[in-house]
Amino acid sequence: MSAKAISEQTGKEYLYKYICTSAPVQNRFCYANVTTETDIQRLAQQHPWLLTERLVVKPDQLIKRRGKLGLVGVNLDLNGVKEWLKPRLMKETMVGKAKGILKNFLIEPFVPHKQTEEFYVCIYAAREGDYILFHHEGGVDVGDVDAKAQKLLIGVDEKISEDRVKRELLTKAPNDKKAILASFIVGLFNLYEDLFFTYLEINPLVVTKDGVYVLDLAAKIDATADYICKSKWGDVEFPPPFGREAYPEEAYIADLDAKSGASLKLTLLNPRGRIWTMVAGGGASVVYSDTICDLGGVDELANYGEYSGAPSEQQTYDYAKTILSLMTREKHPDGKVLIIGGSIANFTNVAATFKGIVRAIKDYQGPLKEHEVTIFVRRGGPNYQEGLRVMGEVGKTTGIPIHVFGTETHMTAIVGMALGHRPIPNQPPVAAHTANFLLNSSSSTSTPTSRRKDSSENKAKVEGSPAKKVKTGASVTKASTLFTKHTKALVWGMQTRAVQGMLDFDYVCSREEPSVSALIYPFTGDHKQKFYWGHKEILIPVYKNMSDAMRKHPDVDVLISFASLRSAFESTMETMQYPQIRTIAIIAEGIPEAHTRKIIKAADEKGVTLIGPATVGGIKPGCFKIGNTGGMLDNILASKLYRPGSVAYVSRSGGMSNELNNIISRTTDGVFEGVAIGGDRYPGSVFTDHVLRYQDTPGVKMIVVLGEIGGTEEYKIGQAIKQGRITKPVVSWCIGTCATMFSSEVQFGHAGACANQASETAVAKNKALKEAGAYVPKSFDELGEIIKSVYDDLVSKGVIQPAEEVPPPTVPMDYSWARELGLIRKPASFMTSICDERGQELLYAGMPITEVFKSEIGLGGTLGLLWFQRRLPKYACQFIEMCLMVTADHGPAVSGAHNTIVCARAGKDLISSLTSGLLTIGDRFGGALDAAAKQFSHAFDSGMLPMEFVNKMKKDGKLIMGIGHRVKSINNPDMRVQILKDFVKQNFPSSQLLDYALEVEKITTSKLQSQIEC
Repeated sequence: MSAKAISEQTGKEYLYKYICTSAPVQNRFCYANVTTETDIQRLAQQHPWLLTERLVVKPDQLIKRRGKLGLVGVNLDLNGVKEWLKPRLMKETMVGKAKGILKNFLIEPFVPHKQTEEFYVCIYAAREGDYILFHHEGGVDVGDVDAKAQKLLIGVDEKISEDRVKRELLTKAPNDKKAILASFIVGLFNLYEDLFFTYLEINPLVVTKDGVYVLDLAAKIDATADYICKSKWGDVEFPPPFGREAYPEEAYIADLDAKSGASLKLTLLNPRGRIWTMVAGGGASVVYSDTICDLGGVDELANYGEYSGAPSEQQTYDYAKTILSLMTREKHPDGKVLIIGGSIANFTNVAATFKGIVRAIKDYQGPLKEHEVTIFVRRGGPNYQEGLRVMGEVGKTTGIPIHVFGTETHMTAIVGMALGHRPIPNQPPVAAHTANFLLNSSSSTSTPTSRRKDSSENKAKVEGSPAKKVKTGASVTKASTLFTKHTKALVWGMQTRAVQGMLDFDYVCSREEPSVSALIYPFTGDHKQKFYWGHKEILIPVYKNMSDAMRKHPDVDVLISFASLRSAFESTMETMQYPQIRTIAIIAEGIPEAHTRKIIKAADEKGVTLIGPATVGGIKPGCFKIGNTGGMLDNILASKLYRPGSVAYVSRSGGMSNELNNIISRTTDGVFEGVAIGGDRYPGSVFTDHVLRYQDTPGVKMIVVLGEIGGTEEYKIGQAIKQGRITKPVVSWCIGTCATMFSSEVQFGHAGACANQASETAVAKNKALKEAGAYVPKSFDELGEIIKSVYDDLVSKGVIQPAEEVPPPTVPMDYSWARELGLIRKPASFMTSICDERGQELLYAGMPITEVFKSEIGLGGTLGLLWFQRRLPKYACQFIEMCLMVTADHGPAVSGAHNTIVCARAGKDLISSLTSGLLTIGDRFGGALDAAAKQFSHAFDSGMLPMEFVNKMKKDGKLIMGIGHRVKSINNPDMRVQILKDFVKQNFPSSQLLDYALEVEKITTSKLQSQIEC
């Protein structure tokens, strides 16, 4: 999520530290924190003002209306504060529907003042800018400030001034305080912008003759701006909503999330509950929670969470084991259920993520059986068949009841099965589509021509016609037709898999040319990248500079941006400098809201349609698809996305958009166009932008809208229906109905999925849409039935005439994906038994690197794995390490070191100097040890006596390597050799070769004492 609440103490710390105003802000940094661990006497030593000032004490746990609830102690001395805390600290308290423990309190100086000196100030973010609310009467009884307060909108990129504040906000403020209030409000707004606040409320703000006092403060900041504000924010702690504890497991998953490019979320609702979920996708996770609550499971729902964005096997394992650990701590008399669900993935390798879950299930199979856990699985997407197979197998091998379903089963059907509301099929139907791709049976290399007849006579005209323009609120018009069969796009970022998916889609749609004209990648020079067009290889240019790509491809009017959250703002603003671009899709999640609003403003001014941020994109069957939208080709074919249908949809969630593709293809003649506008609070385009486009598109006969909790855009659809602007049937459902059933606030997976007022709840929006005339099901479970009912009615009336199906051209499967699916095999170019890093984890002689560290085998043990391909005994590992220690450095006098030094002094670089020394290694330096090992082992293995060996070497005129030293002798032995000999004698079970060498040493030193082993 983006907007996160911070504690009052943190908010005041930021204000006192960074506000810039001529108004004298009093009591800066005068606050003290009290918890159960606090020693009041020591606290008074740290804050001497506690002993001299009258005090105010209150809980600092995101509790609203503390004064009304009697949770503020006023005008007390320190002893009075102690007495006030006694019946409250660590006591359970009800605040609204939430029951929680008061454990964190804030003490501040009491400020004597008059009621007339209290004011109310609030700043909050909206799509069009930031609103400042001011009321000349603040305090506990301020009432409905939305109705009472003066309101000033500071538009995106606008500047605030004291004159404007006085003129529009302070009309009812006392004249003698207007100057100081204006200066403070301007300073507060600049602070709000600079530190990326999304909400900042002060009530009351007290202004006396001495200056300004900030008494009570509530605030939220945009957590996605951490990379910008880290130096000012420091390490921010985001407290949980009152009534919900902060669990270490939540912090652990949050840390994993922060370190990963994927999305991992976990919120514990009721750790003693029997219903646990492990859901893939932000939208899907909300749908599953809704369905559980709809079926009466709200009191038993243990957690909310999601994993998405293609997490690795290890990340999924860490996430899964955390949930399995939590759910196997306390038994439930009815046993427990684990729902592993998800929509149809667009790009996540389902089998890879399921491998992580399977590992966790195997690790916890004992506790899972002990706690009588039953697991229900439903998933679709890339390689999902293999994932489901593996999940089914682990159920058989462990004895844990695991029921597995694919895309043939409605997404939330497993919830009804898990809760006993619907029977569990004995043999679930097998999906007709698998990852089967065949080479084109035709010998022609050209793209086959589509022979399907459209279900609307107007469709062909619409597809071939130039983009129409539709008026928006801005002075510039936007295109009503975003994509056609001739749309050309640029892709920002080296996303070769996504681009190949677009080209494969183009091919099965029988496009004449690829939809991707070029890639932009600023981190390399200009070059060409190889892709497939059907079974032919083609080259697509890659440009370092956007200007070159635009200049060389003037027919491009779409840009798909895979830029990271850090660079998406700059690259998108640069894109809008080129008038040829009419549509931009921004895939990145986590762009700060302030940046997104600037992008939206620029797009509105230039007539550019935005899709995203935080989206998978959109798709127009038979014409064009954005990036990974629609998943892999098996799902494209199964959902009939290679040709247009009659139903257009718009969704916030990318994963749920693919689920809509599946539902619509099973209940109607298919999708005409679908767009996922993105899950952020301020998507670049809103529902009505696309619904009105669909209304004006002849080929669209009915519209599906999948909204969600948060925001009020869905009401505009209802208004348009009432006003007659929308006349086509609209089937709509807003997910997030479970939110009203929870006792404390839950932030769902999408940043925008949070209701700040009653009108933003999913329940209220569903009711309003139904009253307006939209077709609204009772739950998501019934969405497919309602869509089918409306579609059948349109068919019966002759509005829709289903077209004859024509099979699409086939596309070969990529080698890497076919290998991953296990469909093919190919001999390796070379093999090694030493190490392997092809999988999720590096292996040393078959041992995972994590186990290498867990086992603490050290450097010696690691070298044993690499050199001998097996675990060595401890004494052998220690011996290897000793050898490395005693040979680590020979000093500067030896020939190799000497040559290295000479080269370095001659100005050669490090590599050249080191190479000079290494090339000196031979039998007389460095290599003597190797040669000695060869000579002694050969003599020993040949059965020669030591004396025979010495005589033979002398007769052959060869030196015995390892014997003889210029300095060392019997009376002055080399201690390195002595240490190693002693260790071997004491620890090795056998030392035959050493004994042989020592016998040789006795012979050679009998004539010359310096002929010792060295």
